[in-house]
Amino acid sequence: MKKILFGLLIFSFFVTGCGKYGENDVVKDLNKKIKKTDAYQLEGELEIVNNDEVYYYDIEVSYKKDNYYKVSLTNKANDHTQVILKNNDGVYVLTPSLNKSFKFQSDWPYSNSQIYLLSALYDDIESDSDRSFKETKNGYQFTTKVNYPNNHNLVSQKIEMNKKLDMKRVRVYDSNHVICMSMSFKDIDYSPTFKKNYFDLDTIMKTYDVEQEEVKETSNLDESIYPLLLPSGTKLTNEERVKKDVGERIIMTFEGDKPFLLVEETANVAEEFTIIPTYGEPYRLMDTLGVMTDNSLSWTSNGIEYYLVSDVLSQDELVEVAQSINVLPTMK
Repeated sequence: MKKILFGLLIFSFFVTGCGKYGENDVVKDLNKKIKKTDAYQLEGELEIVNNDEVYYYDIEVSYKKDNYYKVSLTNKANDHTQVILKNNDGVYVLTPSLNKSFKFQSDWPYSNSQIYLLSALYDDIESDSDRSFKETKNGYQFTTKVNYPNNHNLVSQKIEMNKKLDMKRVRVYDSNHVICMSMSFKDIDYSPTFKKNYFDLDTIMKTYDVEQEEVKETSNLDESIYPLLLPSGTKLTNEERVKKDVGERIIMTFEGDKPFLLVEETANVAEEFTIIPTYGEPYRLMDTLGVMTDNSLSWTSNGIEYYLVSDVLSQDELVEVAQSINVLPTMK
């Protein structure tokens, strides 16, 4: 009788699916693989969609425990590289083509979604009680909410991984379920060896030849570049052109229901490496990395430095105006 009961228990164990590798097991093992790792290094490709434009980046990410991060983003269109660096001294955005670096007092990369950081992807999975999960032919897929405080139009993501729980692809969607960003992971190394000064600011800058980076420098701005999208009830009321010691600056004033100021000026390569203390957060905007604060957005693109500021526009609205600024001169 005992043998019969034992046999029924074993049969019940398999029939009810106990022991099957499922969603909770994947999350648990991801925690071991990602959150408890001492270091990793990965390579991949990032696509950012802005209206009809698509921007392509080669991505390299290096991580070492105790909060060391180095993210290199190389724009495939112009081969310009920018680096986000976090070490014991702070958070930096390095722009070798201008021989400059912005220094932030920031908690980056924590608290926000980050499409190319493994720990951030895990946090999005673990913290979303409404996530969905499914097993695929080649691995597993999670669908989760995302947290991009400076762009509330981004609402969800699909995270795909193989059977070994290595990330393979992430796609971020807007409220209309249109893909806005896509990250493909090519290679992930969980046991990299970093040299002593690998995460040192000066050491990183020395690996780039500023002369070879070639930024488009010009002494004047032939034409103003206007935003194609303006908040309702807002229009251009004044435009002033000012000569700088080197180059030129255009100051545009937009007034109305939602006024703002847009400054465009020629970008200049610093003769000596310059660190610029900055209030705000690193922000990825179209073809470059910029600086986002509560009421302003600044960035450099195609040899022009932009500064957009408003006391009334939200951060989402600042991004919308910035993304509508065409790289080619347009009519008012």
